[in-house]
Amino acid sequence: MGREGGGNRRAPAVRDRAEADGTATAVRVPEGVTVMTSAQDPYGQPTPPYGQSTPSPSYGQPTPPYGTPPERRNGFGIAALVLGIVAVVLFWTVFGGILLGLLAVVFGVLGHRRARRGVATNGVMAIVGAVTGALGLIGSSVILAAGVSMLNSDEFKNYSDCVEHAGTQAEREQCAKDFDRDVNN
Repeated sequence: MGREGGGNRRAPAVRDRAEADGTATAVRVPEGVTVMTSAQDPYGQPTPPYGQSTPSPSYGQPTPPYGTPPERRNGFGIAALVLGIVAVVLFWTVFGGILLGLLAVVFGVLGHRRARRGVATNGVMAIVGAVTGALGLIGSSVILAAGVSMLNSDEFKNYSDCVEHAGTQAEREQCAKDFDRDVNN
């Protein structure tokens, strides 16, 4: 099924060939046929040889060549470990134990998920950060619960009322002695 009138004909595969001395071999190409060399793309932009990167048009950073593994990012694992250690050290404060411990657990889980996907290399560090963050969170929660239960106790309410109605320093000291006696008995 031949087409007459120059339809969609393909020219034979023709490439420029470089000789050993650096000169190019001339090839005869039919008139009207465009031959692309290996250093051009269809839009006229030069392309680098295989394995070299091209500048990215968006930010000017070179794009990695094909076959390059993605950059490994370990930020979540490191953040989880640092926040977990600080949460354990500052577990006696609400900010240190609860907030930093919770952040350490979240970053540790995210870091471990990245390590499982192969995007990060510090999965163990992320797990250790999550565990230390959880310990800080638990310790701080226990202290907070004990403090809240003490503030809501009848003994503390009696002490608060006593101090509020006390007019002298001696009466306030007596309130403190009564509170100490009520708590220890």
